[in-house]
Amino acid sequence: MPLYEHVFISRQDLSNTQAEGLIEHFGTVLSDNGGKLVESEYWGVKTMAYKINKNRKGHYAFLKTEAPVAAIQEMERLMRLHDDVMRILTIKVDEHAEGPSIQMQKRDDRGDRRERRN
Repeated sequence: MPLYEHVFISRQDLSNTQAEGLIEHFGTVLSDNGGKLVESEYWGVKTMAYKINKNRKGHYAFLKTEAPVAAIQEMERLMRLHDDVMRILTIKVDEHAEGPSIQMQKRDDRGDRRERRN
């Protein structure tokens, strides 16, 4: 089955539990259509570069999935119709990266960055 990664932004006025509930909701949509949610991460509330629907911040969520195309299309359709979801991004990947995403790693663990000059 094809592998996908999804990031979606939900409205800032949701509570953390409601935003995490959206992850579970879309995971069940996938499983109902023959796919599975491999891993999910809740990145928290982050400030966006520009306003989307009069919101300056949003709840970011990241999903790693393994699902047929029909299940992905259904999940994206429901995300577009959902009032709380502002933006979605889905990409097809060859394999999922091991461990947490860059957003979830501590700044000290990244290591591949240059030193700051004073």
